[in-house]
Formats: sequence, C-alpha cells, structure tokens
Amino acid sequence: MIRKDPAMLFHLSIDADDPQHVAEVIAELWGGTATPFPPVIAGSWVAFAGDDRNTTVEVYPRGTELVAAEGDADAFGEIGANGRKSSTHFAMATDMNVGQVLAIAAREGWPVKYCKRGGAFGVLELWLEGTRMVEILTPEMQAEYRATMTVAGWQAMLAAMAGQALAQ
Repeated sequence: MIRKDPAMLFHLSIDADDPQHVAEVIAELWGGTATPFPPVIAGSWVAFAGDDRNTTVEVYPRGTELVAAEGDADAFGEIGANGRKSSTHFAMATDMNVGQVLAIAAREGWPVKYCKRGGAFGVLELWLEGTRMVEILTPEMQAEYRATMTVAGWQAMLAAMAGQALAQ
C-alpha cells in the first residue's frame, strides 16, 4: 500500500567526538547549514538540510544518553558510557556526485567506499570520524533506492531469500 501523505523522518540524532565538525560536514553534503543546538546538552550541533521539510540531524557529544525529565519538562542529555561504536546510522540524499563525496571524505580522513546493498541500490558508505556510518546517496543512487526499497520489493526479496534457504 502506498500512502498518500508523505511519510518522513523529521530528524534523527547521533553522537560524535566533534559535534560541530560532524554537523558542518553533514550540512555541506546537503548544501545546508549547521548551527549550535543547546536545548539537549551543551556542545550539541544540528545540520539543517535546508529542504522544504526542514530535515535535520542533531549531533550530540560522544556518549550522550537521553534521559526522561520529570513532569512536563523536556528530556535532556547526559554523558553515559561513551562508547565509540553504535548501530545508529542513516541514509541521506545529496545533490553531489560520487567524486565530490569522495573528496570530502578524503579531506576529512574518514573511510568511505561504494557498496551495492543487496544488489539493488548503491550507497557511499561514509564513516563519520571513522565510527558512525552514514549512507550517502547521489541522485542516481536515490533513483535506484526509490525503485527498489518499496514494501512490495522488500517482500519479494524476503520471499526469494526464504526460497534460497529452502533449496539449500
């Protein structure tokens, strides 16, 4: 089923050793803007895509854990275990081409490589500060993603995987 209203994520949050720098690079990949983001915890930054949906990525200091506040107060952040690796990642669109993204990664000294996810769509797997994965999709990769990452497409892939498992 295809929704008539556009489902979307408005923002997501990650942590980094240098939140300002990471937010600035994400904003650069979008052609957007990075600004301080003090409401949750000091030292946080936010990357604005500058799109018509106001898409953002909040970048907190490494180890920030969100804590529920009492009563009507907003949740806040505090530094916790300070682990450097996480399953948290996201895929983002860019208007840049592969060469431009590779140049930014090289400038930053961050690992990046091209991957074809499930043989269906390409991504540039960029590791922010070498620890947090972001999948960067150029316009061509975005078209592949939209063509393949549908509910029907995913169900067909799961059915094919199940069929392969039974054949073994």
